[in-house]
Amino acid sequence: MNTDSTNGQQRKNIKAGLRVRIVLKADQRSGKLTEGIVQNILTNSPNHPHGIKVRLTSGEVGRVKEVIEKGITLNKTPM
Repeated sequence: MNTDSTNGQQRKNIKAGLRVRIVLKADQRSGKLTEGIVQNILTNSPNHPHGIKVRLTSGEVGRVKEVIEKGITLNKTPM
């Protein structure tokens, strides 16, 4: 299991179809996470200190805080 805290901060770790947990703009103060599947990546830079911005298949947009694969959390950012 990878516990590298920069997983959601590096674009190379985010791919379309990946299950992630994001924080929506409206939920930034509370830190509430929303889980979904990445539809596309919106951040152009190779990394971002607050997480890579993505659009989920549900249409929601936010920054990746956790990357999930096969039911295992690869990156857990403390709330």
